[in-house]
Amino acid sequence: MAQYKGAAREGGRALALTKKREREQEELEIKKKKIENEMMKVAAIDSKCAAHYDAVEQQLKTSTIGLVTLDEMKARQDQVVKEREQELANKELEKQRQRQRLIDAKQAKKDRQKKQIQSLSFSPDDDEEGEDNDE
Repeated sequence: MAQYKGAAREGGRALALTKKREREQEELEIKKKKIENEMMKVAAIDSKCAAHYDAVEQQLKTSTIGLVTLDEMKARQDQVVKEREQELANKELEKQRQRQRLIDAKQAKKDRQKKQIQSLSFSPDDDEEGEDNDE
């Protein structure tokens, strides 16, 4: 920052104003980030709802050809909704399995580390025996 070459009082005033301006800019950045986060949450909610209905509607459109009765249309719609729910349940089940695999892998790693630590011995008797072997 270029330094102010005026009276001492004016220099102090200029310094105070620059500090105030910096604080205001920081507050503005924080507000911008909050707004962006809120907008991201809203966008995520909208996309989740729209994707489900669009997928069901698209599948229903592709499976229905020509004129059908109301009962047939309802039956197909129920079938498509059930298929979609089954797909979502399978995806959730797969996510749970993946999480469980990760947990099991971490636990196995911890168990291996514990076995390694337990297999190490630092007793004084072992050190004396090792010194005798070296001579």
